[in-house]
Amino acid sequence: MASTVSELRAPLGFTRAEDVSPDPDRPGLLRARTLPFGVDPEEAFDYRSCLLNDCASPAIPEPGLEEAGFESIDLSHHGPLQQALATIRDEDRISDAAAGALRESLSDARFRLANGKSLRVQHVADEGLVQRRAGPNGLNVNPGGMEGANGHGGAPSIHADQDVFGTPLQQLMKGSAPSLFRHQTPDARNDDSSLLLLNLWIPIQQITRPLVLMDRRSLDQRSHQLRYGLPVTRFLDREDERSVNDIWTFLPDSDQRWYFRSSMGPDRGYVFDTLGEPHGSCVLPGEAAVEALYHRLGRACEMIETDGAGALGEVASEPPPPLPEVTTEAIRNAWQAMADLLHEAATRAEETSSSGDSWLSRARTAMDASIRKSVEMRLVATLVAD
Repeated sequence: MASTVSELRAPLGFTRAEDVSPDPDRPGLLRARTLPFGVDPEEAFDYRSCLLNDCASPAIPEPGLEEAGFESIDLSHHGPLQQALATIRDEDRISDAAAGALRESLSDARFRLANGKSLRVQHVADEGLVQRRAGPNGLNVNPGGMEGANGHGGAPSIHADQDVFGTPLQQLMKGSAPSLFRHQTPDARNDDSSLLLLNLWIPIQQITRPLVLMDRRSLDQRSHQLRYGLPVTRFLDREDERSVNDIWTFLPDSDQRWYFRSSMGPDRGYVFDTLGEPHGSCVLPGEAAVEALYHRLGRACEMIETDGAGALGEVASEPPPPLPEVTTEAIRNAWQAMADLLHEAATRAEETSSSGDSWLSRARTAMDASIRKSVEMRLVATLVAD
């Protein structure tokens, strides 16, 4: 019998072993070969089946920011932030006005952590504010591509966003970043500072393509953390000396522990360490079936719009693709909603066509719900003991 569980397995994309070599600039560290832009993820990365712990389940205790490198935080009581996120949801993009409202809402904001401490936001970076739209099972839902903060897909590989010793922090802070920011790298660390460079990741909606994060205590940094040069001129306006971001990629290991939340909305977000926390997006079991229903509903919508009621029953009556034995409750519910709409169209094709707007609205809502939409930004924050 099909079931939903608190843990499941999904493929995560890592650097291939053949793309790794000793780093010539930092003896003792490893470097990953820079991949060409737009490379096929299936060919570029080493996808491994990893056990994911679902923190939406009461049975799974979520690690904390200080210990593990990430933590989810309650955003529901931050009214101005929720208003800005509602605007982005309604417009399905980050406009200049929405970006300004987001930054203003976070000015001097405080977020309480599970250990009783708080984060006080000191600064929201000019760069790093991005909206992502990722369709189920890798479906491209950004046909226009990237344009500024918009049109970004889900990150296909496991990575960390910034090397504290590298570009652009080296240039922006004249080499002072390692002494200012708390960090852990394979060859250095600063545990004394209360100043953190963090990513804030907020889902507008998310049941597919979730953010996955590693408990960094399970990472062998010397063996599995790799320096990487990421060219950014295609999506950031940078001078030549800062045209390549120094980030991290990772090799897989069976001891690594991974976490996600199977369903999230804008009332909750993740904060995680920009300077080394391994993260990325993944495809969950069941997303292939959701994608198939997404396409089928889309074809049915087109038929109604072009008065193709005669063929509607035939297309809608195809049996829905089965879900795997183990998936999330959120994916199961999304699958059921789309399957019910297709059953309605198959058994009442003429009425569905004549009612038009009502069924179309419900179908498009169900399709849209399967798309992960999220906002992320970079914060400088102080860790405060309340």
